[in-house]
Amino acid sequence: MKKSALDKWICAQENITCLTGDILEDLQLKKLNALLAKVKRRGGFYSDLPEHLTSLRELDNLPFTTAEDLAENAASFLLGSQSEVSRIISGVTSGTTGPSKRIFYSDGDLENTVTFFAAGISEMTAAGETVLITMPFAVSGGLGDLIARAVELLGAKPVRAGSDLSYAELSEIMCLECPDSYIGMPIPLLSLLRFCGENSTLKHALVSADVCPVSVQREIEDFLGSSLFPHYGLRECCLGGAVTCQAHEGMHVRENHIIPEIIGIDEKPVRNGDYGELVITTIGMEVMPLIRYKTGDRARILAEPCPCGAVSARIEVEGRLDDNLRMSDIDEVLFDIKELIDVKAEFAGDVLELKAYVSGNAQIREEIQKRVSPLLPADKIKISTQICDGNCKSLYVGKRFIG
Repeated sequence: MKKSALDKWICAQENITCLTGDILEDLQLKKLNALLAKVKRRGGFYSDLPEHLTSLRELDNLPFTTAEDLAENAASFLLGSQSEVSRIISGVTSGTTGPSKRIFYSDGDLENTVTFFAAGISEMTAAGETVLITMPFAVSGGLGDLIARAVELLGAKPVRAGSDLSYAELSEIMCLECPDSYIGMPIPLLSLLRFCGENSTLKHALVSADVCPVSVQREIEDFLGSSLFPHYGLRECCLGGAVTCQAHEGMHVRENHIIPEIIGIDEKPVRNGDYGELVITTIGMEVMPLIRYKTGDRARILAEPCPCGAVSARIEVEGRLDDNLRMSDIDEVLFDIKELIDVKAEFAGDVLELKAYVSGNAQIREEIQKRVSPLLPADKIKISTQICDGNCKSLYVGKRFIG
């Protein structure tokens, strides 16, 4: 089995010949101490932190950074001047209810993410192949643009479809371009595959930017005839965090740029293999590094070595830490209904209104009701269905959430 491309990428980034656990730990500590020294001189949000640690285990003693901290005074996290900032992402992440944040990136941050994306994409894509990208292309330096640049680095052809085309438009692109691979969110991929039927040429897919329920992953893999390559990223680490290797057993973390931790409800570290909240320290970010940032995502660090032989740690992420009904809960129980193309959920008072796109003349309202009833009382659910024609688009532009 081929070793994860991420280890090779880390070696190239850090100008080292090979990667071992000890080398990686020494590298992380060196970068962490360099960061602590910089933020001490900067005198901003982290000015009260120690300037030097003797081991990575001492990281546990430092306070957490929260989304509220970022929202209240983003400028206090900047290491350099505004002139070094080349890209700013502002606002609340699509589908979440957290505080509005501003995240700053330098040219170097963006370039690091492009080459990291290329390492992850190389697990499924070779030179000369065509990749359909359905991430947003709203701005230069945005997610879609960075992915397209990564695909080009591999000598492959990116098809910049974006996230706002109808199923008919996407189907036409599929016929014209015959893409080998797909990069986008998981539900839109399944919807497209079900709309296109046997006309799809896709063999592989990298999914990111939203939760991929187990039932959805299973359905997509049945269409593709191959395993998915999930990716994890968030704004606070310049959109790229961890990628899947060909072993398909967790996502390898870019540990030269990110130190991951998992904490329990007592905010203490848990054992590798146990679930908790993912906390990250972004030692590789140039202009807005974060120390012990609480992501709000439920995850675990896998305890056993990866079958591919790579050194970099692997994580599994289940989604947001939230006790409320989540869109992924609804997707999980509904998307093994073969006739379902897409579904959207919104609360009107205390009634959950579900709008479903269905294929052909499928009558699946009763089946939807049956599957959702364990989540909510039957009298609190209202379902409408619509035949999905070519003019229909994905019911969510970004992350899926209950409105």
